[in-house]
Order: sequence, then structure tokens, then C-alpha cells
Amino acid sequence: MSAKSKILLTGGGGMVGRNLLEVAAARNVEIIAPSSRELDLMDRLAVSSYLKYLKPDCVIHAAGRVGGIQANLREPVLFLVQNWDMGQNLIMAARDAGIKQLINLGSSCMYPRNSPDALREEDVLSGALEPTNEGYAIAKCAVARLCDYIQRENPEYHYKTLIPCNLYGRYDKFDPAHSHLVPAVIHKLHRAKENGVAAVDIWGDGSARREFMYAGDLANAILSAIDRFDTLPNLMNVGLGHDFAVNDYYRVGAQIVGYTGEFEHDLTKPVGMMRKLTDVSRAQDWGWSAETSLEDGLRATYSYYLESGVANVLSAG
Repeated sequence: MSAKSKILLTGGGGMVGRNLLEVAAARNVEIIAPSSRELDLMDRLAVSSYLKYLKPDCVIHAAGRVGGIQANLREPVLFLVQNWDMGQNLIMAARDAGIKQLINLGSSCMYPRNSPDALREEDVLSGALEPTNEGYAIAKCAVARLCDYIQRENPEYHYKTLIPCNLYGRYDKFDPAHSHLVPAVIHKLHRAKENGVAAVDIWGDGSARREFMYAGDLANAILSAIDRFDTLPNLMNVGLGHDFAVNDYYRVGAQIVGYTGEFEHDLTKPVGMMRKLTDVSRAQDWGWSAETSLEDGLRATYSYYLESGVANVLSAG
């Protein structure tokens, strides 16, 4: 895509969007990222009018309602309905406006639960989904399939989906009511250190494995996709290709935070899938791989947690 291309980003206020804007600014790539007040993705007519007026060359759909296990279990209706409505409103409006290039961000939640093997792109919709976030996953599957259907009906439209593995990083949500594993671990360990807590609890026995990638790496992948859109596969995982046990995230997190207490396992708590690892062969063949180590990513995330004032706000709450 040329330097003068007009790129529209939804979800610019979220973790993925803010990391993308930050990395793009460092590379002098201009991205238009309206707030939800400027562009309400739940309003189909408003979205249609906005896209017809702006006429972007490419749309990146990163908006969505996201959360961890607790949030998904508490509000499955909202996770299903809002993510589907936002996705289909934007994608159909983009098609109607004649926008030929769109990058949709999916989720590894789209894959079947408890697969013993690394998850390949062709495995989407090949088995039962994980119940703890099924509503969110169904919406993500439907939006990705809509992109595929549009391409089938008219090959001039190139609507492609990137499937990131779990993410963490700067601008993450650290509130335990809404956070994923990594920010929850950072917040829990920080509070334990500050309050002199002797032991921190871990849900389950800690053997479940998770693939969490630093959000800055996804931002780099998206910018590479924009630069090489014509060669980008229609459906592609963006991940590490390796994972860590939950116990590892606590162990490395404790080193970064400086927590020296013990860990206790609560076997009564839900843990979700025992493993969820993406196969990144397609991305590697395309010429991309993640670069940030777990230690470096956690260190950057903890620095943001402290410097942004999030730690003080949550402690006061």
C-alpha cells in the first residue's frame, strides 16, 4: 500500500488499537482511528454513512468486547451479540461502500477446545468450542466466515482475517473483573508484594498451557500485512508457535514484579482449555514471526502498569 493510502482502524482505544497506533506513529504511518463516539459500530446506518464519506483504502477491524473467563461467564449474551453486530455492521458497510481491502482480527478462541495439536487455520469450526468463552468465539467465527463469503461472491473484495493468539501488553486491562491471565497475574503479584501477602493463589494446578504474545508484535504483523496485502493469506494465525504453563507466567511475573512469596493452587476454580497453541507455519512461510520474549514483554507491561498510574488507581479501588 502506498504512503498516501487512507487506513481506517476500529478499536483504536483498545489495547490492540493503541499498540498499533503507537507502532505506526513510530514508522510515520498515518492511521485514522475514530473513537466509539465518532463511529458507533452498533449503529449500522451511522457506520455506512461514515465509510461512504471517508472512503478509506483499507479497513482494519480491531474493535470488540473482550474480557477474561470471569467476564465471559458473567455476560455471554453481550459477548456474542455485540461482537457480531460490530463485525457485520462494519463489514457489510465496507462492501456496500466499495472498499476492497479489509483486515479482520479474529481470535484463537475460534478454534475447537482441548486440541492436542497446534491449531491450524483449517481447524476453525471443526469441533466444539470452549464453553467458558463460547459466545465470544461464535461471534468471531461468524465475522471471519462473513469475510470469506464476501470474497467468494466477489473476488475483487479482499477481506482477510488474522487470528492472534492471546495477547498482553501496554494498555492492557488490569482490573480483575475484566482482565485476561497476564495482566491479572501482574496486578495480583504487585498487590501481594505491596501488602506483604505470604502466598498467591493460582486457579487450577497451574499446568494448563497458554500462548500469550506481546501486543506490540501483533502491531508489527498488522503493519506488515498492510505493506504486503496482496501476498497476505486469507486466513492466518499470528502467534508465538510455542506456549508456557500458567505456573510459568506466575514464576516469571514474580521475578519481574519482585514478589518473593509462595504460590497456592485452588483446584475448585475453572481453568478453561488445558492447552491452546497456534500453528504459525503459514505466517512463517509468509515471512513473519514474533520477536518479543516473555521476560521482555512482561517487563514492558509491568512498567506501563506502574508508570500509567493503573496500579495506584486499582489499589485505591
